[in-house]
Amino acid sequence: KATTYVSPSVARSAVAPPRPAAPVPPQMSRTDERIACPVPEEGIAHAVELMREGAMFRYTFPDGGESPVTTAERALADYTGHKYCVALNSGATALYLSIRAAGVEPGSKVLCNAFTFGAVPSAIVHAGCEVVYVESKEDYTIDVDDLKAVIKEQPDCKALMLSHMRGRVGEMDAIAEICKEAGVVLLEDCAHSLGVLYNGKHTGHHGVACGVSAQSFKMLNSGEGGFLLTDDPE
Repeated sequence: KATTYVSPSVARSAVAPPRPAAPVPPQMSRTDERIACPVPEEGIAHAVELMREGAMFRYTFPDGGESPVTTAERALADYTGHKYCVALNSGATALYLSIRAAGVEPGSKVLCNAFTFGAVPSAIVHAGCEVVYVESKEDYTIDVDDLKAVIKEQPDCKALMLSHMRGRVGEMDAIAEICKEAGVVLLEDCAHSLGVLYNGKHTGHHGVACGVSAQSFKMLNSGEGGFLLTDDPE
């Protein structure tokens, strides 16, 4: 007879009442997630035009305000509702910079969902910090009860890098409150949640900052790329 593994945190936590499922991201134009979404003809034409002009560097433009990079930043910030956006070479870099910009010092402990993508703990380590994993639930979201337990066991944790894996969003109001009470900086990995709303607002607003990916298998496809978004002027 096969046995089912139950993690200690799940075994010790009470059964949570059912809650509405997270909003489903818009359907992408593909049936196999192993195949990247094709770039629209308009995007291909724009890329060829840029290569012909040679104006592929932000500062080729006198004030930088009309460069394609700045245009993309503004468009994404308008879409998500953030005040500030910086385009980067990857979503992982966005997570790394969010840790450093939030003032999390090297050597600090940073919490992270146990179920996440490898680039997330890699960004934490790249920032010189120690990864502390928190259990995930069957719906791919972070286990709020285990988050409380881990913070109680390790009160020196300085930040939580929260991944919205597969576009599933956890109990954000409760998570934000837990972090606030514990003095833990909340940062969001929105690589999988572009286009996903939480209570009518785009993901990435509960934390100080969030990272978005534009890697080929994400909702935006630039081959490689990412964005750091925030409402914090600092």
